[in-house]
Amino acid sequence: MNEQAVMDIQTQMQQGMGAGIGIGMILFMIVVYLFFSYCLARLAVKTGMTMGNAFIWAVIPIANIFLMMKIAGKPMWWIILMLIPIVNFVIAILVWMAIAERMGRPGWWGILIALVPVVNLILFMILAFEAERQPQVAAI
Repeated sequence: MNEQAVMDIQTQMQQGMGAGIGIGMILFMIVVYLFFSYCLARLAVKTGMTMGNAFIWAVIPIANIFLMMKIAGKPMWWIILMLIPIVNFVIAILVWMAIAERMGRPGWWGILIALVPVVNLILFMILAFEAERQPQVAAI
């Protein structure tokens, strides 16, 4: 084999490996997105929604913000505030604080969920998978 043929084979192998890694990452991200959608749906179920309806709302990208507002018991017009830069950070913290309180946890959990990486994943999963703690259902 000449040098050019070897280089062509190596290039094809690298392209194939790159494509495989890319497809693997996309599949991994889809699985993670579906898992966190399921966790959000579980929170909605704890506040009285059916799992099928809640999961559909949780999977759709903008609709999951509506679902979070419903879980938190906040007015739907707050979604407009979520579109304003910097204000959206404050609103996200307030929404997560309300969700944590409705799940029977202290409000500062919401601050951690909104701001602290890794801790937010752990606390979010605790809220989703813990045994019923009598969530506080408010009139919406």
